[in-house]
Amino acid sequence: MNLRLLGTLLLGHLTTDLAQGMIPALLPFFIAERGLSYAAAGGLVLAATVASSIVQPVFGYFADRRPSPWLVPAGVATAGVGVALAGVAPSYPLIAASVALHGLGVAAFHPEGARAAAFASGPKRATGMSLFSTGGNLGMATGPLVITPLVLALGLRATLVPLVAVLLVAAFLSTQTGRLAALRPHARGPASAATDADRWGPFGRLAVVVMSRSVVYTGISAFLPLFFVGALGRTKAEGATALSILLGTGVVGTLAGGRLADRFGRRPVILASMAALAPLLFALASARDPRVATALLVPVAFALYLPFSVLVVMGQEYLPNHVGTASGVTVGLAVTAGGLAAPLLGLVADRWGVAGPLFVVSALPLLAVALTLTLPDSRAEEERT
Repeated sequence: MNLRLLGTLLLGHLTTDLAQGMIPALLPFFIAERGLSYAAAGGLVLAATVASSIVQPVFGYFADRRPSPWLVPAGVATAGVGVALAGVAPSYPLIAASVALHGLGVAAFHPEGARAAAFASGPKRATGMSLFSTGGNLGMATGPLVITPLVLALGLRATLVPLVAVLLVAAFLSTQTGRLAALRPHARGPASAATDADRWGPFGRLAVVVMSRSVVYTGISAFLPLFFVGALGRTKAEGATALSILLGTGVVGTLAGGRLADRFGRRPVILASMAALAPLLFALASARDPRVATALLVPVAFALYLPFSVLVVMGQEYLPNHVGTASGVTVGLAVTAGGLAAPLLGLVADRWGVAGPLFVVSALPLLAVALTLTLPDSRAEEERT
């Protein structure tokens, strides 16, 4: 396991998703200062999603054909610039275009970053991928904490402030592209030849599991701050803090998921987490005491994040000859595809209140459980070879 390069990729992932974590925290400010409806705010999430989820698998496909480590620093810089421009854009179309530019940066970074992380992980792929994913989790958790006090003090133009740090990280990553280009996949020996065929059927079912979790993630991350403000009567700062608690706890869940998957297998981790997530989400949506809701954030985060890196690894193991494509689809869907549902969830919130989206997404983990039962555990097959 190349810890130095994994640390470099973790830094890039943290910075990219730092920008991404700011988007949900900015929604209450766009609603208050720009007069947006919940549905229009959800449309901003959709703008980032369309730019990212459509393009990201394309980046993954070309990463398989011709590795392009320059996309790592370029993706970081583009994601940061998009968020910075969103805060100063004078109209809704320009805000949406800026958020879409951010999504393009996310799309550029994740497939190449995940592909490099898989190769840098050696035989402990789930553990290595969980370390890489931790960077994203930390970024998503830190984003609201960084941007909320800045916007409270300076207004929406404060989105320009973090851009300096983002560009410095991108400049550093540009000096590491040679090391990233030199990475090669871990050699498992001739006995593994039997598992070298791509398995598109299981991968397709896995993609639906990823999409189900993605919609759940979007419903929570986009509407949790609004839920704390609108349903529980807390301040915007407390709503952002609730989101950071969820995402920060998710860091621990992601690390635990990788270790558990390397020890017990991929599928058991996904089954256990998704089975627990449905009732926990329903309880959170039903809560009207802020103390109860806050306490539920920790188990919800664990259940949501335990399978995060495991799903990516399973996709890579199902498509050993197309690791970049697998990364583009699974990471892309995991990070952004749920945003396609954001405007619909916004309509639910406009009509039935901000708890409505949480009730809706609480049913989706059950679909993930049903599909996961049909999936082979790629780790178990690999060990038999």
